[in-house]
Amino acid sequence: MTFPLVSYLIPAYNHERFVQQCLDSVLADPYDNKELIVIDDGSSDSTASIIEEWIVSHGDSMTVQFRSRPNRGVTATLNELAGLARGEFLRLGASDDYFLPGGSRLLADYLVAYPDKLAVIGDGMVVNEASEVVYRSSMTDLHHADKRHYATDHGIITSVISRWALAGPVLMIRKGAIPVLGVWDERLRIDDWYLFLRLVARNGLGFIDAAVCAYRLHDTNTCRVTDPLKRIRNLSETREMAAQHVPFFSSPYDALLKAQCRLIDAKVAYLQRRPLATGRHLAAYALLRLQVGLMEGETSFRGACE
Repeated sequence: MTFPLVSYLIPAYNHERFVQQCLDSVLADPYDNKELIVIDDGSSDSTASIIEEWIVSHGDSMTVQFRSRPNRGVTATLNELAGLARGEFLRLGASDDYFLPGGSRLLADYLVAYPDKLAVIGDGMVVNEASEVVYRSSMTDLHHADKRHYATDHGIITSVISRWALAGPVLMIRKGAIPVLGVWDERLRIDDWYLFLRLVARNGLGFIDAAVCAYRLHDTNTCRVTDPLKRIRNLSETREMAAQHVPFFSSPYDALLKAQCRLIDAKVAYLQRRPLATGRHLAAYALLRLQVGLMEGETSFRGACE
């Protein structure tokens, strides 16, 4: 049996401590039909030289493409990586995380079995800077999510919109989905929610309950920014992205995404020390969530009566 070609796409940036383990994990994954594409996005440390040394040692084990260029940001790098990929399926990684053996086979098997799905996600474990396991499940232990919600299309959509629980390279996506979804917006600093909103808006995301990667917690994780001004900048970008995607959704999901916009507004107002604005946004958020609950209850009632 010939397995579909899987392209591992790695945007690398200032991860000299971790990048070799990331590359080693691609090599160690027993999936037979694979290629590796890496772009160093203007690292100021020795990340690029470590990648080059790794290719000298292991480049004959699989097809490898490597580019090193000035910094353009993660979204521009992802667009470039996707354009270079030859695989039918793409695994999106990060140079501080790593893949677990067997994960690609599980994800690829799902996409082969469900041709209507554009992409699939799995779970991941969480490790620290020393690669020691902190949590066995990033979804349940780090983000306190109920994975049962991911067993249905409705649950996946609502979870992606309002209960983010995805960390690390958990995704495999069809390359053919990229023209459908559109390329990454290169103005964005944070890329993941943008892609997942577009996937669930098309009911195109599936889930397997298996650990397929290791997500690394360390001081420079984007999600661990503590500086208030940087947090406000990231939240404002996220809010703009969410608002742009409201028209992609039908009821009740459009209202749920509007509620998330209000919740983000409240977080920004809180960081700006504007208590009255914080309260107004929280009240609007609560009202929208109530409307969503009523709409979901009405839909369930109609379904039971039909």
